[in-house]
Amino acid sequence: MKKIVHESAKYHVTGEAVYIDDMLVNEQCLHGVLYTSPIAHGKIKSYDLSAAKALSGIHAILTYKDIPGHNQMGPIFHDEVVLAEDKVEFIGQAIFLIAAENEEIAEEAKRLIKIEFEELEPVLTIEKSMELGNLIQPPRKIETGNIEEAFKSAKNIIEDILYVGGQEHWYLETQTALCFPGEGQEIKVYSSTQNPSEIQAIVSEVLGISKMQVEVDMRRMGGGFGGKESEANHIAAWTAILAVNTKRPVKMRFFRDEDQKITGKRHRFLLKYKAAFDNDGIISAIDVEQSTDAGWATDLTMSILERAMMHAENSYYIPNMRIIGNAWRTNLPSNTAYRGFGGPQGMAGMETIIDRIARKLKIDAAEIRFRNFMGMEERNTTPYGQKVENNRLFMLWEQIRKTSDYQNRRKKVDEFNAKNEFVKRGLALTPIKFGISFTTSFLNQAGALVHVYNDGTVLVSHGGTEMGQGLNTKIKQVAALEFGIDYDKVRVNSTNTARVPNTSPTAASSGTDMNGMAVKNAVDILKSRISEFIAKKFNIENADSKSKIENIVFENDTVFDIQNTNRRISFKDAVSASYLGRVSLSSTGFYKTPGVHFDRAKGTGNPFFYFAFGMSVSEIELDVLTGRTKFLRADILHDVGESINPDIDKGQVEGAFIQGVGWVTTEEMKYDGKGNLLNHSPDTYKIPSIQDIPEIFNVNLLQNAPNPNTIRRSKAVGEPPFMLAFSTWLAIKDAISAVTNHEIEPEFRIPATNENILLAIEKIKRF
Repeated sequence: MKKIVHESAKYHVTGEAVYIDDMLVNEQCLHGVLYTSPIAHGKIKSYDLSAAKALSGIHAILTYKDIPGHNQMGPIFHDEVVLAEDKVEFIGQAIFLIAAENEEIAEEAKRLIKIEFEELEPVLTIEKSMELGNLIQPPRKIETGNIEEAFKSAKNIIEDILYVGGQEHWYLETQTALCFPGEGQEIKVYSSTQNPSEIQAIVSEVLGISKMQVEVDMRRMGGGFGGKESEANHIAAWTAILAVNTKRPVKMRFFRDEDQKITGKRHRFLLKYKAAFDNDGIISAIDVEQSTDAGWATDLTMSILERAMMHAENSYYIPNMRIIGNAWRTNLPSNTAYRGFGGPQGMAGMETIIDRIARKLKIDAAEIRFRNFMGMEERNTTPYGQKVENNRLFMLWEQIRKTSDYQNRRKKVDEFNAKNEFVKRGLALTPIKFGISFTTSFLNQAGALVHVYNDGTVLVSHGGTEMGQGLNTKIKQVAALEFGIDYDKVRVNSTNTARVPNTSPTAASSGTDMNGMAVKNAVDILKSRISEFIAKKFNIENADSKSKIENIVFENDTVFDIQNTNRRISFKDAVSASYLGRVSLSSTGFYKTPGVHFDRAKGTGNPFFYFAFGMSVSEIELDVLTGRTKFLRADILHDVGESINPDIDKGQVEGAFIQGVGWVTTEEMKYDGKGNLLNHSPDTYKIPSIQDIPEIFNVNLLQNAPNPNTIRRSKAVGEPPFMLAFSTWLAIKDAISAVTNHEIEPEFRIPATNENILLAIEKIKRF
């Protein structure tokens, strides 16, 4: 099989890849900036823009009163203003928009603006918001079985609280938009977004025009990770307002510090849990309350909370379980989508419970996991009532225990810890089961547009967005494989709302699943048309009949009759002949994921088309005097079905895992008492570097596990591997626990920073 590399790899390396900030614009283009709130909560008493407006080179300084349409940009709930009106809700909230000849003039104008606030006390923690009863939306619940009865008869019960921290997206390309006003009310928006159709909707609303007058184009992003699913709406709306007001092109992009201060993060959670289990570690009941920090507006919080609730059981069968979800309002930027979309926070509670059960019973945690795995028949139902089909957990378990040499290494780690006082080692094996589909059913649809040119080349447009993950590479492969032609004869166009309308975001790991199927649908339509024409050209008897047309095969750049292989023609000639025969060589395609539904009121349904599985083993070494950890080895086995592109899939597994390691070890947001983010730059916010990659890093894809009814029997791979990093987090906890020979339960949280590790060690030493 021909090795297919990322379609833009050489352009990334040579610098030819064009991002929005690289686009050449004429001297008419203005520079857009924000004037933002310096306080977390307060009333705007007065402001004076006169001196700033008088500055030479300033073309506009706008307030909410200058917005042509609605002062709203909430993607689901309309509780997020474009520009502040009479109050501010977080540090970094946009108050004024400035368009200037250049950046220096714009920054000078910001300094000349005079504004007076009446400062109010901000709410900056989940606990404070809970104390005040500041729910941002009504609570949610999922429940199965009878937890009260199960707890009454329980032999063992544990209960506690787990703090789960947030995470900065740290995409390489910051939030960026470029807008060109056109004829009449037309506007073209170039946006670094995972959701072009939502950009189109938000821009049309804030400008007070119809969607057909807004064209959004997106060639590639320099990373997204969920941070450009809804958060890209903001900068696109601000830029569009300035462009319409000045009747000039306007570009706006954030500096790194500005981006980190203004944009939302992964939601931090406070998990209150209670679990019942027997002396063999079999769990009979779990009661968990998930409380999350929404920030100042709802954004995607309720969908994220819902997915956290749907992953509260992770890979385990829990016959009696209650999951309550609460979202709390604080005076911080609205938290938003992030790789895993609530799944990691939901699973964190479950993995903590398993780990605590193992320590209490003095049984290896991996064994407790195995005993509680979802199985076949009666042990394969989730708390929300969905049956888990094609369970790969046992395949993964058998293989990774062998390939990682888990049992022998467990003994060696214990022996090492018995001999060493100040250096301890930790080992952990963790699984994941991650649901694939949008839990909002109508989002599970995709469109495509495929053109075949009369020289035998193919141009594909689809609704997904390329953010470096290799989506366009896989889409090229799908089109080439379905047409039976060489990969190099296919090109994927930019994502554009004028070509493929009403698209869903590239999120929920569904980019290839849905857009690949939509492309296949378009290709199938085109092949049917070409087949009918070529069958007649081959003089096949009854060429109009479906059975005869189905005998026409597309393979190896050739079109032939499978019943008589002497009847053959090159793909290029078949296309050229079809064109001369006036056959339409352009088609739209469409796909909707079948069988997905969820009743939120009842907390039951089939929200996922299928589940992705994975398993990882991590080993770390801990200096108990400094809290410093060394990542010795990671073994990963991940389920991707039949991989469309193994190299890209392995890259996604590696990248997601290391990003997950960052979340559980080094990435921590620090705020002061006024709501200022203190670590908003790369010198103070610690993302993983090459030193954080394990010394031995074994990553493998599960073989012989095709995924039925999906594009080329593949599985989504973008988000699920992120949660494999729990093995690293719990390996650190294993090492901390070894300080007291696993006799005392360490107090642990996410992230396990050096500081948090040392605090945990100090506390267990006091017992």
